[in-house]
Amino acid sequence: MDFEFSEEQQLLKDSIEGLLGDKYDFETRKKILASSDGWSREIWKQYAELGVLGLPFSEAHGGIEGGPVETMIVMAAMGNALALEPYLPTVVLAGGSIRRFGSDAQKDKYLPEIAAGNLTGAFAHTERQSRYDLFDVKTTAKAAGGGFILDGQKNVVLNGDQADFIVVTARVSGNQRDKDGLGLFIVDAKAEGVSRRGYRTQDGLSAAEIQFSGVKVAADQVIGKLGAAYPLIEQVVDDGIAALCGEAVGVLSALTEATTDYLRTRKQFGVNIGSFQVLQHRNVEMLIAAEQAKSMTFLATMMVNEPDAATRRKTMSAAKTQIGRSAQFVGEQAIQLHGGIGMTMELKVGHWFKRATAIDIQFGDADYHLEQFGNMGGFESAA
Repeated sequence: MDFEFSEEQQLLKDSIEGLLGDKYDFETRKKILASSDGWSREIWKQYAELGVLGLPFSEAHGGIEGGPVETMIVMAAMGNALALEPYLPTVVLAGGSIRRFGSDAQKDKYLPEIAAGNLTGAFAHTERQSRYDLFDVKTTAKAAGGGFILDGQKNVVLNGDQADFIVVTARVSGNQRDKDGLGLFIVDAKAEGVSRRGYRTQDGLSAAEIQFSGVKVAADQVIGKLGAAYPLIEQVVDDGIAALCGEAVGVLSALTEATTDYLRTRKQFGVNIGSFQVLQHRNVEMLIAAEQAKSMTFLATMMVNEPDAATRRKTMSAAKTQIGRSAQFVGEQAIQLHGGIGMTMELKVGHWFKRATAIDIQFGDADYHLEQFGNMGGFESAA
């Protein structure tokens, strides 16, 4: 199988890496992180000018009709640079929900504005009790006056405090843990009854707890078929997992490269510590773990558009398991091989490790997805 990028994909890779290389040195990132938004609106506009914000959208909606491979390329570059902009929640999750399942009117309204850099979005699904179960939804949407009234709370909503619109999952019928009876709704973030408490996550990103109290949503803001949104939610989350795997590849590549460079330059007992065989072995094991993560990311990327949900979900669980395990191993080795300085936040290594840990947790950690993979019969059942 050919894993070489096409000429257009290589151009995209060079362009996004060039932009982030210029804009995201460590000191500049610190300043962006300390700003009120926690990310750069100037760089967001440059993403738009580069075509990155409209990457997966059709040309009719201001996009360039890129596929999963193009998304992987962008996410890997962002992981390597530790970019802070809300690309995943806006373009992949909220924008992806509308791109895949929205009406023509919804696409016309939101996608061109996202592509132009004028709107950011959020995907509000996780609840306090749900952990990683996508079907566990207590937030309700009750029919009223030709539309719906939303009540409930969503937790750890990335970009939830700054988003212009929010794609919200809510239950229209059934019990709390039923897979049937779910709906997807587009909510104006400034609508009456929406209250947001923003905060910074451990890895420096912005998130929010969002309360919906009697929020009115028009009928034309429903995404897809009402009450049958669970397969849609699975697909959007699988898009997110594939994108996160791409970001993890960038993070792990940066960690291994930084550690290898450190071993070549740090001296102990008058020689470079990279000459010590035991450290060489650990460095090689890091490279192997990073390559395993990359291989599974390629698989997840190729399978993200698989129409058979069971096969797709199984692949995503396998990829997320490997990503989580590789992230833990590579991160721990990078910290240890850097010694005392690796424990400080004055070194970028610690920030990469924080992001790798957050990626493992989002949409289910390695232990959760290993169990899911086993419950689905592993790859042998597919064969």
